[in-house]
Amino acid sequence: MAATKKTGYRRARPLVKLTPGQALRMVRELQGLTQVALGALVGWPQAQISALENERETLGHERAAKLARALHVHPAVLLFPSWEEEDEKPAKRA
Repeated sequence: MAATKKTGYRRARPLVKLTPGQALRMVRELQGLTQVALGALVGWPQAQISALENERETLGHERAAKLARALHVHPAVLLFPSWEEEDEKPAKRA
């Protein structure tokens, strides 16, 4: 997908309603990790992972980057889980 000439950024649009905490839980569970195991990978207690997943604490860029490295995903997967890249030209319907 090419970036727009004006801004250099690709357009995005909402895909599903998913919070960063829900995305964190989903990625963690898909990788078969417990909160304790993920906490050990990033050096945080299980309670902090739980607080992030349940939106009692804000994820933020620095936390997302550290978790993303441990989970082998891009930080945007955690920070912006409800967005997908938008096609510049919608497909024509037959």
